Amino acid sequence: MSYQKSTFRHPKLPVNDLGFTHKAYEGPLSTLCAGCGHDSIGAAIIQSCHELSLPPHRIAKLSGIGCSSKAPTYFLDKAHGFNSVHGRMPSIVTGANMANRDLVYIGMSGDGDTSAIGLGQFSHVVRRRLNMLYIVANNGVYGLTKGQTSATADLGSKSKSGDVNLLDGIDLASLAIQLGATFVARSFSGDKQELVPLIKAALSHRGFAFIDVISPCVTFNNHVGSTKSYDYIRDHIETASVTDFIPVKEEIISTCEIGSNCRDICLHDGSTIRLQSVDESYDPQDRTAAMAAIEACKAEDKTLTGLLYIDPSAEDLHAVLNTTDKPLNGLTESVLCPGDEVLQVINNSFR
Repeated sequence: MSYQKSTFRHPKLPVNDLGFTHKAYEGPLSTLCAGCGHDSIGAAIIQSCHELSLPPHRIAKLSGIGCSSKAPTYFLDKAHGFNSVHGRMPSIVTGANMANRDLVYIGMSGDGDTSAIGLGQFSHVVRRRLNMLYIVANNGVYGLTKGQTSATADLGSKSKSGDVNLLDGIDLASLAIQLGATFVARSFSGDKQELVPLIKAALSHRGFAFIDVISPCVTFNNHVGSTKSYDYIRDHIETASVTDFIPVKEEIISTCEIGSNCRDICLHDGSTIRLQSVDESYDPQDRTAAMAAIEACKAEDKTLTGLLYIDPSAEDLHAVLNTTDKPLNGLTESVLCPGDEVLQVINNSFR
């Protein structure tokens, strides 16, 4: 079997504002299992970054350990990349973000990498509201180590070997809302029409944006009895809102008719998220209502997807800490080490 990717591309592929085709945002051929939902997430990221005309070299992709953390290898190969220690991606992305605020940060993690060994790190990067997009490819199992039940597996879900999960699963979307994330969404790797606008909106959001993507493991968790299989998720999806993204320069065609239950939310960069709520009373800017909607769907054995919560006016970590507008890695030695007199002034301010 060959793992070499064809270099042929149709000569009339569409180009974005930078003159790039999709090829500039792709990566090498994936070695994940055929049909893995993680590859669909990667394809959605490629499409989103291409359509937003983000310069590939101004993107930083970071991950931890696991199948999901391996997935960034297969997209954005011209971006900066860092594959960290298991569960420690949030520390790495925080340091990188503090040093260079001008990059676009995408963290990709898994349900084990985030909800088990990395739960503490995840909690703190959320509450700090670091300016980044954090994606969890959530399949409810540890696929890299042969299918053990993960911390996000639903109560009563069966493993491939027939064992029933006896513990409640961690709902990462609810947790992110509780901890202070300012953009929280959930989607399904098999629904590109929903996932791409969510990713584009999250990349345009200033603050901590979190997307929990149900991404079935075709090898270890795609069987009858699993609550994270393709068939189960398709049969149990409840959409909170139909999402469309409208960039600053050009409006894309919206599938949402303007009406009483349609609203536009303006982001920091001037782009707009257009939402059509399935329930006219649903308000994605109401933190309490978002959590109640998630719990109500869980009580009916449904998975709530779409944009769940957004706070378009919240400050990110750089604004809270009042950091310099110029990236730290661009500051000269004279600025970083201004001398004894300045140091004395700083010391006196603490007395």
